[in-house]
Amino acid sequence: MDVMDAPTLKKLLASDESGVAVLDVRTPAEFETVHIPGSYNLPLDLVSEHAHDVTRKLGKQIVLVCQSGTRASQAQQKLIDIEIEAGSVLEGGIAAYEKSGGEVVRGTQRWAMDRQVRMTAGSLVLLGFLGSKLISPKLGYLSAAIGAGLAYSATSNSCAMASLLSKMPWNQVSTAGKANPLAQIPNAGQLLNPNGK
Repeated sequence: MDVMDAPTLKKLLASDESGVAVLDVRTPAEFETVHIPGSYNLPLDLVSEHAHDVTRKLGKQIVLVCQSGTRASQAQQKLIDIEIEAGSVLEGGIAAYEKSGGEVVRGTQRWAMDRQVRMTAGSLVLLGFLGSKLISPKLGYLSAAIGAGLAYSATSNSCAMASLLSKMPWNQVSTAGKANPLAQIPNAGQLLNPNGK
């Protein structure tokens, strides 16, 4: 796996001739909350479908970014699976980039998806446990089901709960002008300097 640390990306992005494009594979809501200036958003579930078009349009070294590095690694593997040069994964994700002093753009504040998953799973397990003691022993099956789901999520490297949470109203962003995920990604010639310098 090809990785890049946050200080290296920060230095490359500060250079006008870096030849680096940042592709953020988090959900649109997470991207809207905080992202690296000049980065492009292509959610993980759309990577395989649009990978050829995106990599052709970007036409430069791609750095894949997510919250912590996990989804970016999954995106990298998806690119490898369809025989596309995968690019680098930002080690530690946007959290590490921000911690290193990298510039970020902030929008509507939401919890990161992994935090939402932990809160939801933890609350359901606690609810199942308390319900099994106070209401009916059968409610203990809720805790067992969540535990089984988390175990499956770890072994399959996917997360049904995250997919469901991404559809919740608080995780929605305005879709004006965003019907086509490629619309925000200009042609390679236009991308030589996304900041207009």
